[in-house]
Amino acid sequence: MYVSHQEQMSLVLRCVDVSSNPISIKEYFLGFINVDNTTGEALFNELKEALVRLELNIDDVRGQGYDNGSNMKGKYKGVQNRVLKINPRALFIPCGWHNLNLMLCDMANSCVKGHDFFNAIQRLYVLFSSSAQRWAILKDNVEGFTVKELSSTRWESQIESIKPLRFHAPQIRDALAKLADTTGDANARGTAIILIEKELENFEFLLCVVIWYEMLFRVNIVSKLLQSEDMDICVAVEQLKGLVIVFEKYRESGFMEAMIEAKELAKKMGIEPKFVEKRIIHRKVQYDEAIRDELIQSAEESFRVNYFVYIVDIALSSLKARFEQFNIYEKKFGFLFKLKESNDQYLATCCATMESF
Repeated sequence: MYVSHQEQMSLVLRCVDVSSNPISIKEYFLGFINVDNTTGEALFNELKEALVRLELNIDDVRGQGYDNGSNMKGKYKGVQNRVLKINPRALFIPCGWHNLNLMLCDMANSCVKGHDFFNAIQRLYVLFSSSAQRWAILKDNVEGFTVKELSSTRWESQIESIKPLRFHAPQIRDALAKLADTTGDANARGTAIILIEKELENFEFLLCVVIWYEMLFRVNIVSKLLQSEDMDICVAVEQLKGLVIVFEKYRESGFMEAMIEAKELAKKMGIEPKFVEKRIIHRKVQYDEAIRDELIQSAEESFRVNYFVYIVDIALSSLKARFEQFNIYEKKFGFLFKLKESNDQYLATCCATMESF
Protein backbone atom coordinates (compact mmCIF):
# COMPACT_ATOMS: atom_id res chain seq x y z
CA MET A 1 0.00 0.00 0.00
CA TYR A 2 1.47 3.36 -1.02
CA VAL A 3 0.40 7.01 -0.72
CA SER A 4 -2.66 6.19 -2.82
CA HIS A 5 -3.95 4.05 0.10
CA GLN A 6 -4.63 1.31 -2.42
CA GLU A 7 -3.41 -2.27 -2.00
CA GLN A 8 -1.28 -3.17 -5.01
CA MET A 9 0.49 -6.21 -6.38
CA SER A 10 3.47 -5.67 -8.68
CA LEU A 11 3.89 -7.93 -11.70
CA VAL A 12 7.38 -8.67 -13.00
CA LEU A 13 8.13 -11.06 -15.86
CA ARG A 14 11.45 -12.87 -16.09
CA CYS A 15 12.24 -14.68 -19.31
CA VAL A 16 15.08 -16.30 -21.23
CA ASP A 17 16.07 -14.40 -24.35
CA VAL A 18 17.34 -17.05 -26.79
CA SER A 19 17.69 -14.51 -29.61
CA SER A 20 20.67 -12.82 -27.97
CA ASN A 21 24.24 -14.07 -28.03
CA PRO A 22 25.02 -15.20 -25.43
CA ILE A 23 21.57 -16.27 -24.24
CA SER A 24 20.46 -13.93 -21.46
CA ILE A 25 17.86 -13.68 -18.72
CA LYS A 26 15.80 -10.50 -18.76
CA GLU A 27 13.26 -8.96 -16.44
CA TYR A 28 10.35 -6.71 -17.38
CA PHE A 29 8.22 -4.70 -14.97
CA LEU A 30 4.67 -4.95 -16.30
CA GLY A 31 2.94 -2.69 -13.80
CA PHE A 32 0.93 -2.59 -10.60
CA ILE A 33 -2.33 -4.44 -10.13
CA ASN A 34 -4.84 -2.84 -7.76
CA VAL A 35 -6.35 -5.40 -5.39
CA ASP A 36 -9.22 -5.09 -2.93
CA ASN A 37 -8.81 -8.52 -1.39
CA THR A 38 -5.43 -9.94 -0.33
CA THR A 39 -6.39 -13.56 0.24
CA GLY A 40 -4.53 -16.20 -1.73
CA GLU A 41 -7.59 -16.95 -3.86
CA ALA A 42 -8.24 -13.28 -4.70
CA LEU A 43 -4.63 -12.57 -5.62
CA PHE A 44 -4.50 -15.71 -7.73
CA ASN A 45 -7.61 -14.61 -9.66
CA GLU A 46 -6.08 -11.17 -10.24
CA LEU A 47 -2.89 -12.82 -11.53
CA LYS A 48 -4.82 -15.06 -13.92
CA GLU A 49 -6.78 -12.11 -15.30
CA ALA A 50 -3.57 -10.11 -15.76
CA LEU A 51 -1.96 -12.95 -17.73
CA VAL A 52 -5.05 -13.20 -19.96
CA ARG A 53 -4.94 -9.44 -20.65
CA LEU A 54 -1.25 -9.73 -21.56
CA GLU A 55 -2.00 -12.74 -23.78
CA LEU A 56 0.36 -14.93 -21.78
CA ASN A 57 -0.38 -18.61 -21.29
CA ILE A 58 -0.13 -19.77 -17.68
CA ASP A 59 0.97 -23.20 -18.95
CA ASP A 60 4.19 -21.61 -20.21
CA VAL A 61 5.18 -20.43 -16.72
CA ARG A 62 8.27 -22.25 -15.42
CA GLY A 63 8.83 -20.46 -12.15
CA GLN A 64 7.18 -18.36 -9.44
CA GLY A 65 8.79 -15.97 -7.00
CA TYR A 66 6.99 -14.06 -4.26
CA ASP A 67 7.63 -12.70 -0.82
CA ASN A 68 7.04 -15.03 2.11
CA GLY A 69 3.54 -13.96 3.08
CA SER A 70 1.23 -16.87 3.80
CA ASN A 71 -1.23 -15.66 1.13
CA MET A 72 1.54 -16.01 -1.46
CA LYS A 73 3.64 -18.99 -0.39
CA GLY A 74 1.01 -20.98 1.54
CA LYS A 75 1.23 -24.72 0.83
CA TYR A 76 -2.52 -25.15 0.56
CA LYS A 77 -4.25 -21.81 -0.09
CA GLY A 78 -1.37 -19.62 -1.25
CA VAL A 79 -1.00 -18.24 -4.77
CA GLN A 80 1.96 -20.50 -5.53
CA ASN A 81 0.00 -23.67 -4.77
CA ARG A 82 -3.00 -22.55 -6.84
CA VAL A 83 -0.71 -21.91 -9.81
CA LEU A 84 0.96 -25.30 -9.31
CA LYS A 85 -2.40 -27.07 -9.48
CA ILE A 86 -2.87 -25.67 -12.99
CA ASN A 87 0.76 -25.91 -14.08
CA PRO A 88 2.96 -28.33 -12.05
CA ARG A 89 6.07 -27.01 -13.80
CA ALA A 90 5.61 -23.47 -12.48
CA LEU A 91 8.04 -24.15 -9.64
CA PHE A 92 7.92 -21.82 -6.66
CA ILE A 93 11.12 -20.70 -4.98
CA PRO A 94 11.00 -18.27 -2.04
CA CYS A 95 13.07 -15.10 -1.99
CA GLY A 96 16.36 -16.02 -0.30
CA TRP A 97 17.08 -12.48 0.87
CA HIS A 98 13.62 -12.18 2.41
CA ASN A 99 14.04 -15.57 4.08
CA LEU A 100 17.18 -14.30 5.82
CA ASN A 101 15.23 -11.25 6.96
CA LEU A 102 12.54 -13.50 8.42
CA MET A 103 15.17 -15.64 10.13
CA LEU A 104 16.52 -12.54 11.89
CA CYS A 105 12.98 -11.53 12.82
CA ASP A 106 12.48 -14.98 14.34
CA MET A 107 15.63 -14.50 16.41
CA ALA A 108 14.89 -10.96 17.59
CA ASN A 109 11.27 -11.67 18.49
CA SER A 110 11.88 -15.05 20.10
CA CYS A 111 12.54 -13.66 23.58
CA VAL A 112 11.91 -10.54 25.66
CA LYS A 113 15.62 -9.72 26.00
CA GLY A 114 16.10 -9.61 22.23
CA HIS A 115 13.02 -7.46 21.76
CA ASP A 116 14.14 -5.06 24.50
CA PHE A 117 17.63 -4.80 23.00
CA PHE A 118 16.40 -3.54 19.64
CA ASN A 119 13.86 -1.28 21.32
CA ALA A 120 16.76 0.39 23.16
CA ILE A 121 18.62 0.97 19.88
CA GLN A 122 15.49 2.47 18.32
CA ARG A 123 15.02 4.79 21.33
CA LEU A 124 18.63 5.90 20.94
CA TYR A 125 18.04 6.83 17.31
CA VAL A 126 14.74 8.59 18.01
CA LEU A 127 16.29 10.61 20.82
CA PHE A 128 19.13 12.03 18.71
CA SER A 129 17.18 12.42 15.47
CA SER A 130 14.33 14.41 17.04
CA SER A 131 16.11 17.73 16.63
CA ALA A 132 19.05 19.26 14.78
CA GLN A 133 20.65 20.33 18.07
CA ARG A 134 20.67 16.78 19.44
CA TRP A 135 22.03 15.43 16.17
CA ALA A 136 24.82 18.00 16.33
CA ILE A 137 25.72 16.79 19.84
CA LEU A 138 26.00 13.25 18.52
CA LYS A 139 28.18 14.27 15.55
CA ASP A 140 30.47 16.33 17.82
CA ASN A 141 31.16 13.25 19.97
CA VAL A 142 31.12 10.45 17.39
CA GLU A 143 33.23 11.14 14.32
CA GLY A 144 32.50 9.24 11.13
CA PHE A 145 29.48 7.38 12.53
CA THR A 146 25.88 8.20 13.27
CA VAL A 147 23.18 6.08 14.87
CA LYS A 148 20.86 4.49 12.30
CA GLU A 149 17.14 3.90 12.37
CA LEU A 150 16.01 0.30 12.61
CA SER A 151 14.31 -1.14 9.54
CA SER A 152 11.38 -3.51 9.88
CA THR A 153 11.87 -4.89 6.35
CA ARG A 154 15.66 -4.99 5.91
CA TRP A 155 16.75 -6.85 9.01
CA GLU A 156 20.20 -7.75 7.75
CA SER A 157 20.89 -4.00 7.52
CA GLN A 158 20.43 -3.72 11.31
CA ILE A 159 24.19 -4.16 11.45
CA GLU A 160 24.41 -0.47 10.49
CA SER A 161 22.30 0.35 13.54
CA ILE A 162 24.51 -1.67 15.89
CA LYS A 163 27.92 -0.77 14.41
CA PRO A 164 28.14 2.66 16.13
CA LEU A 165 27.53 1.03 19.52
CA ARG A 166 29.95 -1.79 18.78
CA PHE A 167 32.86 0.54 18.02
CA HIS A 168 31.91 3.89 19.57
CA ALA A 169 29.93 3.07 22.70
CA PRO A 170 32.06 5.35 24.98
CA GLN A 171 31.56 8.32 22.64
CA ILE A 172 27.81 7.66 22.36
CA ARG A 173 27.59 7.59 26.14
CA ASP A 174 29.39 10.95 26.26
CA ALA A 175 26.92 12.33 23.71
CA LEU A 176 24.00 11.13 25.84
CA ALA A 177 25.54 12.74 28.94
CA LYS A 178 26.02 16.03 27.08
CA LEU A 179 22.45 15.92 25.85
CA ALA A 180 21.14 15.26 29.39
CA ASP A 181 23.15 18.24 30.74
CA THR A 182 22.13 20.72 28.04
CA THR A 183 18.57 19.90 26.99
CA GLY A 184 15.61 21.75 28.42
CA ASP A 185 13.28 18.88 27.57
CA ALA A 186 12.60 16.86 30.71
CA ASN A 187 11.49 13.78 28.73
CA ALA A 188 14.64 13.84 26.58
CA ARG A 189 16.81 14.24 29.68
CA GLY A 190 15.08 11.28 31.35
CA THR A 191 15.44 9.10 28.25
CA ALA A 192 19.14 9.95 27.93
CA ILE A 193 19.82 9.11 31.59
CA ILE A 194 17.93 5.81 31.32
CA LEU A 195 19.85 4.85 28.17
CA ILE A 196 23.13 5.55 29.97
CA GLU A 197 22.36 3.82 33.25
CA LYS A 198 20.16 0.93 32.08
CA GLU A 199 21.76 0.17 28.73
CA LEU A 200 25.22 1.53 27.92
CA GLU A 201 26.52 1.04 31.48
CA ASN A 202 24.98 -2.41 31.70
CA PHE A 203 27.44 -5.22 30.90
CA GLU A 204 24.69 -7.50 29.59
CA PHE A 205 23.68 -4.83 27.06
CA LEU A 206 27.28 -4.48 25.86
CA LEU A 207 27.49 -8.26 25.51
CA CYS A 208 24.29 -8.20 23.43
CA VAL A 209 25.86 -5.56 21.19
CA VAL A 210 28.87 -7.80 20.56
CA ILE A 211 26.77 -10.93 19.96
CA TRP A 212 24.25 -9.32 17.61
CA TYR A 213 26.91 -7.47 15.64
CA GLU A 214 28.80 -10.71 14.98
CA MET A 215 25.67 -12.61 13.90
CA LEU A 216 24.35 -9.79 11.72
CA PHE A 217 27.77 -9.36 10.13
CA ARG A 218 27.79 -13.03 9.04
CA VAL A 219 24.22 -12.90 7.76
CA ASN A 220 24.85 -9.65 5.90
CA ILE A 221 27.69 -11.20 3.89
CA VAL A 222 25.47 -14.04 2.66
CA SER A 223 22.51 -11.71 2.08
CA LYS A 224 24.51 -9.50 -0.28
CA LEU A 225 25.79 -12.54 -2.18
CA LEU A 226 22.26 -13.89 -2.63
CA GLN A 227 21.26 -10.58 -4.27
CA SER A 228 24.06 -10.63 -6.84
CA GLU A 229 23.02 -10.83 -10.50
CA ASP A 230 25.09 -13.93 -11.31
CA MET A 231 23.90 -15.98 -8.33
CA ASP A 232 22.85 -19.56 -9.13
CA ILE A 233 21.15 -22.23 -7.03
CA CYS A 234 24.36 -24.21 -6.38
CA VAL A 235 26.27 -21.22 -5.02
CA ALA A 236 23.23 -20.11 -3.01
CA VAL A 237 22.90 -23.50 -1.33
CA GLU A 238 26.66 -23.61 -0.68
CA GLN A 239 26.55 -20.18 0.97
CA LEU A 240 23.55 -21.11 3.11
CA LYS A 241 25.17 -24.37 4.22
CA GLY A 242 28.25 -22.36 5.12
CA LEU A 243 26.10 -20.00 7.19
CA VAL A 244 24.65 -22.97 9.07
CA ILE A 245 28.19 -24.16 9.85
CA VAL A 246 29.13 -20.65 11.05
CA PHE A 247 26.17 -20.58 13.46
CA GLU A 248 26.89 -24.11 14.68
CA LYS A 249 30.49 -23.13 15.48
CA TYR A 250 29.37 -19.86 17.03
CA ARG A 251 26.97 -21.80 19.27
CA GLU A 252 29.88 -23.82 20.66
CA SER A 253 32.56 -21.17 21.10
CA GLY A 254 30.96 -17.82 20.33
CA PHE A 255 29.81 -17.00 23.84
CA MET A 256 33.29 -17.04 25.36
CA GLU A 257 34.65 -15.06 22.41
CA ALA A 258 31.88 -12.50 22.85
CA MET A 259 32.59 -12.34 26.60
CA ILE A 260 36.23 -11.45 25.94
CA GLU A 261 35.28 -8.68 23.50
CA ALA A 262 32.51 -7.36 25.76
CA LYS A 263 34.91 -7.22 28.73
CA GLU A 264 37.37 -5.19 26.65
CA LEU A 265 34.58 -2.80 25.73
CA ALA A 266 33.44 -2.57 29.35
CA LYS A 267 37.02 -1.81 30.43
CA LYS A 268 37.19 1.10 27.98
CA MET A 269 33.99 2.47 29.50
CA GLY A 270 35.00 1.88 33.11
CA ILE A 271 32.19 -0.60 33.68
CA GLU A 272 32.49 -3.66 35.90
CA PRO A 273 31.96 -6.73 33.65
CA LYS A 274 29.42 -8.55 35.77
CA PHE A 275 25.92 -9.93 35.38
CA VAL A 276 23.08 -8.80 37.58
CA GLU A 277 22.16 -11.60 39.97
CA LYS A 278 18.42 -12.01 40.21
CA ARG A 279 16.75 -12.71 43.53
CA ILE A 280 15.76 -16.36 43.78
CA ILE A 281 12.23 -16.97 45.05
CA HIS A 282 11.84 -20.37 46.67
CA ARG A 283 8.40 -21.92 46.37
CA LYS A 284 6.89 -23.33 49.51
CA VAL A 285 6.92 -27.13 49.49
CA GLN A 286 3.57 -28.73 50.29
CA TYR A 287 3.37 -31.48 52.90
CA ASP A 288 2.68 -34.21 50.32
CA GLU A 289 5.50 -33.19 47.93
CA ALA A 290 8.89 -34.83 47.78
CA ILE A 291 11.76 -32.46 48.52
CA ARG A 292 13.84 -31.83 45.38
CA ASP A 293 17.17 -30.15 45.00
CA GLU A 294 16.78 -27.01 42.93
CA LEU A 295 19.27 -26.40 40.14
CA ILE A 296 20.48 -22.83 40.53
CA GLN A 297 22.23 -21.25 37.56
CA SER A 298 24.60 -18.34 37.83
CA ALA A 299 23.49 -15.15 36.07
CA GLU A 300 26.18 -15.68 33.43
CA GLU A 301 25.14 -19.27 32.75
CA SER A 302 21.48 -18.25 32.67
CA PHE A 303 22.32 -15.59 30.05
CA ARG A 304 24.31 -18.10 28.00
CA VAL A 305 21.66 -20.84 28.05
CA ASN A 306 18.43 -18.85 28.02
CA TYR A 307 19.50 -16.09 25.64
CA PHE A 308 22.66 -16.77 23.64
CA VAL A 309 22.15 -20.48 22.93
CA TYR A 310 18.42 -19.94 22.55
CA ILE A 311 18.64 -17.31 19.77
CA VAL A 312 21.40 -19.22 17.94
CA ASP A 313 19.21 -22.35 18.00
CA ILE A 314 16.32 -20.29 16.64
CA ALA A 315 18.63 -19.13 13.82
CA LEU A 316 19.68 -22.68 12.96
CA SER A 317 16.13 -24.01 13.05
CA SER A 318 14.82 -21.14 10.93
CA LEU A 319 17.66 -21.44 8.39
CA LYS A 320 17.11 -25.14 7.84
CA ALA A 321 13.32 -24.86 7.59
CA ARG A 322 13.11 -21.74 5.43
CA PHE A 323 15.67 -22.93 2.85
CA GLU A 324 14.50 -26.53 2.53
CA GLN A 325 13.04 -25.73 -0.91
CA PHE A 326 16.46 -24.52 -2.11
CA ASN A 327 18.00 -27.90 -1.31
CA ILE A 328 15.27 -29.77 -3.19
CA TYR A 329 15.73 -27.73 -6.37
CA GLU A 330 19.52 -27.84 -6.14
CA LYS A 331 19.41 -31.64 -6.14
CA LYS A 332 17.21 -31.65 -9.25
CA PHE A 333 18.69 -28.79 -11.28
CA GLY A 334 22.10 -28.13 -9.79
CA PHE A 335 23.84 -30.33 -12.34
CA LEU A 336 23.00 -27.77 -15.06
CA PHE A 337 25.63 -25.49 -13.55
CA LYS A 338 28.25 -28.26 -13.48
CA LEU A 339 28.02 -29.64 -17.00
CA LYS A 340 31.72 -29.32 -17.82
CA GLU A 341 32.84 -31.18 -14.72
CA SER A 342 30.27 -34.00 -14.84
CA ASN A 343 30.66 -37.40 -16.54
CA ASP A 344 28.13 -38.86 -18.99
CA GLN A 345 26.63 -41.36 -16.55
CA TYR A 346 25.98 -38.68 -13.93
CA LEU A 347 24.43 -36.38 -16.54
CA ALA A 348 22.19 -39.15 -17.86
CA THR A 349 20.92 -39.88 -14.34
CA CYS A 350 20.27 -36.20 -13.65
CA CYS A 351 18.47 -35.71 -16.97
CA ALA A 352 16.22 -38.68 -16.29
CA THR A 353 15.37 -37.23 -12.88
CA MET A 354 14.61 -33.81 -14.37
CA GLU A 355 12.48 -35.35 -17.14
CA SER A 356 10.24 -37.00 -14.58
CA PHE A 357 9.88 -33.82 -12.55
